[in-house]
Amino acid sequence: MERREQLVSVAFDLFYRYGVHAVGINRVLAESGVAKKTLYNHFPGKENLVAATVDYRDRQFLTWMEGRVQGAPAGKEALHAMFRALDEWFRGRDNQFYPFHGCYFINVSAEFGDPEHPIHQQCARHKKAILGLIRNHVSQLLASEEEVIKMSDAIATLKEGAIVQAHVLGDLQAAAKAWAIAEELLDARSQG
Repeated sequence: MERREQLVSVAFDLFYRYGVHAVGINRVLAESGVAKKTLYNHFPGKENLVAATVDYRDRQFLTWMEGRVQGAPAGKEALHAMFRALDEWFRGRDNQFYPFHGCYFINVSAEFGDPEHPIHQQCARHKKAILGLIRNHVSQLLASEEEVIKMSDAIATLKEGAIVQAHVLGDLQAAAKAWAIAEELLDARSQG
């Protein structure tokens, strides 16, 4: 593994498990086996490293989620596949994806709380990309753009809520519960 990738991977692991502000650069260096000079050749400061971990997780998460959704027919089945993927992630049943420690983007955006901060904005872009994925599948089910937007926002809120419930309360049923509500909403809209 190239040194830069190694630094980002180790930093992501540490920041995800313990928090960005709780982990110092010296710990990242010690666990990655990379010299301080090498770190600063790639990243002028810790925030640059944090930004790289957000990019890393963004690519990783989107690839994983798109792969899980891609195998299902567009629309309702794809949305159900998204919630099934979350369920498997929460329960530690997805060996191809990192163990569940909550949402990296929620966690990091909380540590960089100013909405104008570039790292906070990176996290927001990720959430918008996921909303776009959801909206794409909802648009297969509903004709009105207004209804697509409202339903997509509702499903995204259920998805985010499931992640928080699973992480904060340890509710391993959260994704299944959220999908049951989303399915009721979708069925009511498509019948109406």
